[in-house]
Amino acid sequence: MTAKTVAVIGGGYAGMAAAVELAGRGVAVTVFEAAPALGGRARRVTVNDTALDNGLHILIGAYSETLRLIDKVAPKRDSFLRLPLDLQIHNQFHLRAPKLPAPLHVAWALLTAKGLRFEHKRAAARFMNAMKACGYRLAQDCTVEALLAEHEQPIVLIEYLWAPLCVAALNTPMQRASAQVFLNVLRDSLGAGRAASDLLLARMDLTALFPKPAAEYVRACGGQVEVGATVERITRDDEGFTLQVQGHSRRFDQVICAVAPHRVSPLLADIAELQFAAQQIEALQYEPIHSVWLQFDGAVKLPSPMIGLAGSPAQWLFDREAICGQRGLIGAVISASEEQVGEAQDDLARRVVADITKAFGPLPKLLWHRVIAEKRATFSCTPSLARPASQPPCPGFYLAGDYVASDYPATIEAAVRSGVMAARLIR
Repeated sequence: MTAKTVAVIGGGYAGMAAAVELAGRGVAVTVFEAAPALGGRARRVTVNDTALDNGLHILIGAYSETLRLIDKVAPKRDSFLRLPLDLQIHNQFHLRAPKLPAPLHVAWALLTAKGLRFEHKRAAARFMNAMKACGYRLAQDCTVEALLAEHEQPIVLIEYLWAPLCVAALNTPMQRASAQVFLNVLRDSLGAGRAASDLLLARMDLTALFPKPAAEYVRACGGQVEVGATVERITRDDEGFTLQVQGHSRRFDQVICAVAPHRVSPLLADIAELQFAAQQIEALQYEPIHSVWLQFDGAVKLPSPMIGLAGSPAQWLFDREAICGQRGLIGAVISASEEQVGEAQDDLARRVVADITKAFGPLPKLLWHRVIAEKRATFSCTPSLARPASQPPCPGFYLAGDYVASDYPATIEAAVRSGVMAARLIR
């Protein structure tokens, strides 16, 4: 279909990716974002005049579409602290990839990994070779736990390598996580070029990283980005779509719906062709993420900008001074954090502080803390999960978001790719 005007509902990474693609092609695009800030589930939160994020996200070198669009809207900006693959669990495990051509970088990282015996390293290499031999494709999806058991992966290897990678990428415990999606992640990171497995730690908050410069780009191309603008209803007729935006009717030729999945169904209620997609979205289950922010009165230097903790609810710690100059600020992420739902924020923060102190010694005085709980941070990425298509059977209407059907779990890259796909479906 040919569009003169396109509405993008949702100003997160998916919506802004779609808007940038459309604006760059000269399409008249209008973005509606209900919140006062852009970014969706990857956005800036300001606490005590400090820019934080509502979730601690790690990007990797394989995020090709995200990196392409960031460079498009903010060229030559130093957006990331880029590190070769470096997975370190304090005093337990350390795997670091050198700057060697693929696949030598992974082979050397396994060979020199600390905390693994030789037979463990050989088992990891055997597993990766077996997955490569089958093209990272399974005849039938199963759980990550079942796949690792089938390939006789040692417990220590699961504990320090495969389980942390699974939870970090899929935000779903390996006991119920999709092995096929996990293999897709391995294929495009450890199984790809050397730079694909690099860790990218944003030097700025997640709104400033992409959504804000994306909005400036869209406006410079003649489009509109409206924040604090809630779309309440969508109806369709032979001429296009009518959006009710805070009591006002707005007409568009085509629509890209890029809101969080748990907010989609009410917007689809008046369009019969979208009810199957609505049912698929309603069937999704969700996984929480807790982000614990700790501001200390003085510098806190961790051994690495990103380091894991064993025996702590916080899987990974981030030294924000090393990453982006925020002195005395530590971020801790708890992925797939169902056990922490309902726990008092003060108690959880105290537990994390105690774990950091136990691992690294005395800390400066804690000035303040903030625990941000995203109870529906991602969909639960289970085996053979049915996910809605980007192009439902409704001409001119498209879905974008990290939950639409793709090879990937709910990540920033999945969201961006879905937005790009939706935009490219529009002529």
